[in-house]
Amino acid sequence: MPTTDAAASITAAIFALTYLGLALGRVPGLRMDRAGIALAGAAAMLCAGSLTFRQAVQSIDYETIVLLFGMMVVVAYLQLSGFFALATQQIATHFGGPKTLLAMTIGLSGVLSAFLVNDVVCVSMTPLVLGLCRRLKRPPVPYLIGLATASNVGSVATITGNPQNIIIGSLSGISYLRFCTRLAPIAAAGLILNFVIVALVYRKQLGQTIAAVPSERLRRPRVHRPLLVKSVVVTLGTVALFFAGQPIALVALAAAALLMFDRTRRDKIYRTIDWPLLIMFSGLFVVVHAFELHVVRAWGLERWDAVRQSPVVMVSALSVALSNLVSNVPAVLLFKPLIEVIPQQEQAWLALAMSSTLAGNLTLLGSVANLIVVESARRSGTELGFFEYLKVGVPLTILSTILGISWLLLT
Repeated sequence: MPTTDAAASITAAIFALTYLGLALGRVPGLRMDRAGIALAGAAAMLCAGSLTFRQAVQSIDYETIVLLFGMMVVVAYLQLSGFFALATQQIATHFGGPKTLLAMTIGLSGVLSAFLVNDVVCVSMTPLVLGLCRRLKRPPVPYLIGLATASNVGSVATITGNPQNIIIGSLSGISYLRFCTRLAPIAAAGLILNFVIVALVYRKQLGQTIAAVPSERLRRPRVHRPLLVKSVVVTLGTVALFFAGQPIALVALAAAALLMFDRTRRDKIYRTIDWPLLIMFSGLFVVVHAFELHVVRAWGLERWDAVRQSPVVMVSALSVALSNLVSNVPAVLLFKPLIEVIPQQEQAWLALAMSSTLAGNLTLLGSVANLIVVESARRSGTELGFFEYLKVGVPLTILSTILGISWLLLT
């Protein structure tokens, strides 16, 4: 076991290299993704003696992992049953106008992302929105940007909205109902702001049409009605139990188990699970705990008066900057020791949830949901450029974050 000073230096070096890799999203010359980088960082902490194996295992928040896994299974069944396809088909039938289609895309993405993990909502909805635009001869870029940004804004509302909120809900102990009561108004106002900004930025494009694609004619979606009914009922029951104050990780796991009592091929379900995200979470818990144990404790966070006196403003500002540097999930884990010394802990946790989520809209790289939309669109032949996205991302992030800070300070 290294000496105290040596352990701090080694731990800091491993932590820095891990977060540098997370910021880059890869290791030059290798095919490592963020999950592999986090796993390698955790292994390095163990090999360097920064943590024992028992400490590493205890540092992983299994409630967060279980909750995220359970919600992924629930969304997988909704997707396989045809729920998302049916919803978008209804939009195409009844709301085909350019601005009404944009409003419904943003609304559906935001509402679904409020209760289901936004990343998997984007996985399900992006190909459907692309198909919808082709069938209705609409330019896809405004609707794709609306889908991505709304998934981030809407997910502010609840603990199960996105991965970083799931972590915050577990670490803070704030109830599902309390979390939603405080942050849902920000999400609702943010979605309206989202629509206004996208509609203004793309006011000319929304009035245009593109050439029809003969193979993309409007047709009835494939719906497995018994599975659809079961999936919707289980999902509604799950959300109801969340609001009733039941243990959300246990409820999500029970919902996933209940849905698996059917004849659906399991490989279809397992293919939709974001296993790399679960691996990244586990690795980051270990890396951050080692860093907190050997480095952060020497910083004297209890003496950081600026953060203690203005937790909402300072936490939000730091979170927006850090979330766009290393991504919001790794950023959130770094705030745990800081928030623990702030007297108004609930206010600080809520500010972190709000700001780290809204920060995801600043650039295409700000959240996994954005990247999912971009990559899915690219595979279908639609390019969504980095600077094109900034036209909406920058004003939306600034205005929605100011809105969120103001609401938390006034309530």
